[in-house]
Amino acid sequence: MNKILLDNTEIHPSKVVCIGRNYTEHIAELNNETPDEPVFFFKPNSSISSEMIFPKGNESCHYEAEISFIIEENKISAVGFGLDLTLREVQSKLKKKGLPWERAKSFHNSAVFSDFVSFNADPSALEVELYINDELKQKGGVSLMITKPQEIIDELLTFSSFEDGDILMSGTPKGVGQFNIDDVFIGKILYDGKVIVEKRFKVH
Repeated sequence: MNKILLDNTEIHPSKVVCIGRNYTEHIAELNNETPDEPVFFFKPNSSISSEMIFPKGNESCHYEAEISFIIEENKISAVGFGLDLTLREVQSKLKKKGLPWERAKSFHNSAVFSDFVSFNADPSALEVELYINDELKQKGGVSLMITKPQEIIDELLTFSSFEDGDILMSGTPKGVGQFNIDDVFIGKILYDGKVIVEKRFKVH
């Protein structure tokens, strides 16, 4: 199984739980409707990667930077930087037909993560930043989320469950877009304005 690193210890998540449409301005930039309840989708362990690999056979792919959490005993135990890679054109076609998103969201290497660090504080002061080729592309935080992290966990538990070590991706702020091979990404997680996680990725 694919792995992530938490404080230099290997963890093998069974799945990645993702929430869509959790930032109002991101909903607007994609011309989506605001959902009445949280929108969930899952990525399998096979989608997890620590590298940015452009999906073969596709002309375009979008990045979505997210505050990501490790869940243990149904609580947040760690935080890291994550990228939900999305085949937007494929997703748009599937949505028009009312079909599931797996082809657009759950392909190999579509869930890209930094190392994680232990975290047991109030998540309300967490923020995410994404720079591509030294240009700030995305910035947002828990304060802007429609559904806060603990509310996401509680809602997921009404119909599914977390295995210890599973990852929760909490949604992406505005600024998503296409990227190319050889682009350089720098992802940051900040707490009270201080960087607590930083990772550099080069697309190949």
